[in-house]
Amino acid sequence: MLRIDHKLQPAHLRKRIDRLWQLSAGKIASIEKHYDASNGSPVITVRGQYTARGWTEWTQGFQYGSAILQFDATGDKRYLQIGREKTAQVMASHVTHTGVHDHGFNNVSTYGNLLRLMNEGRIAESAWERRFYELALKCSGAVQAHRWTKLPDGGYIYSFNGPHSLFVDTIRSLRALAVAHQLGHTLMGEGDRRISLLDRLLDHARATATYSVYYGKHRDAFDVRGRVAHEAIFNVNDGSFRCPNSQQGYSPFTTWTRGLAWAMCGFAEQLEFLDAIGEKRHRALFERAARATCDFYMANTPADGIPYWDTGAPQLHKLGDYLNRPADPFNNFEPVDSSAAAIAAQGLLRLGHHLGKNGERYWQAGLTILDTLFDEPYLSTRATHQGLILHSVYHRPNGWDYIPPNRKVPCGESSMWGDYHAREVALYVQRIMDRGPYLTFYGGIK
Repeated sequence: MLRIDHKLQPAHLRKRIDRLWQLSAGKIASIEKHYDASNGSPVITVRGQYTARGWTEWTQGFQYGSAILQFDATGDKRYLQIGREKTAQVMASHVTHTGVHDHGFNNVSTYGNLLRLMNEGRIAESAWERRFYELALKCSGAVQAHRWTKLPDGGYIYSFNGPHSLFVDTIRSLRALAVAHQLGHTLMGEGDRRISLLDRLLDHARATATYSVYYGKHRDAFDVRGRVAHEAIFNVNDGSFRCPNSQQGYSPFTTWTRGLAWAMCGFAEQLEFLDAIGEKRHRALFERAARATCDFYMANTPADGIPYWDTGAPQLHKLGDYLNRPADPFNNFEPVDSSAAAIAAQGLLRLGHHLGKNGERYWQAGLTILDTLFDEPYLSTRATHQGLILHSVYHRPNGWDYIPPNRKVPCGESSMWGDYHAREVALYVQRIMDRGPYLTFYGGIK
């Protein structure tokens, strides 16, 4: 289980974070210079070079969002120019993409970050540019919310698998609905019916907390508090829950750790959002889900906070007492997933901040993970490698991840979401250190 360093302070990470941004600059520039955009969005690295991996288009926002975060952290306007120009040039199709549940990833990472910077006074006020970002975010939230399956007690945004499918990772994509709602937007349905984006956000998050997260209440034979199922399956004829499932984890009854991390981060930042708008509905349920998932992560992750890709992966037993020592990304049995650590660390920090004095354990756990993640062997220091955070995996069951020669499992590669979330959490901690504006996806929207 995670060995929390209770003495660690954000300032102790200063040198690691400074080094991260120095390395990050070259990697963003390399991708911008060498990546062939005609292949589709960059997704994962192979031999250190970013490549496409078609499934759905959900990673391009992380590519250009990373450039925006680089400017935010360093003030280097070259990266603002990349993020600003490419958002205008290539992101429009993502705003109106009706086939994905990933609007909060693609569009809040680009249009949303740019609007936040304008609201914070970091980039010059421009009326037309503001309206451009706002319109994109309003449309994105509405398109996301339109992917709706009705349940007897609410409903959910269905995944690309179809109306029967609720994915746990969509909890973090709810930020698209949140921003659109904050901008005063409403989804218009048949007969001019006005549909509240906030209501859909709350209903989806409630369904996720109810059906995707377990609480040790004997819901099934594998009901362990904080465990997460990647997918919940429903009968769309009557809205009844049928069973858990897993697309990217080992099984429906084990926990895919990146899905767990999405839940940790998604529920924590939605708690912050509810506080910001004075919304009390479901707050207790969201906190229950956030606490349970964060507790499960800490109990089922190796001592340094870097998880293996699934807590029930079939060959973990061959690693021996793996939970009581640091993770080994070079082992021969099961890969780690550093991207899950980057996402989970932010969830722990945000929950700890939200809980105040009662959240010290979560806050320190988040810092402990970053103390490992922002250094070798996870921080990518080789200039020729385009990834920033090494030892990320995408889809282990499908065998999509590169396995180096003389290795038996994937290692040494990066992902767009892992790199983006490492930058995002680095910026989060940097602002805490510098006493800057607290970093939120809805920053400055009144």
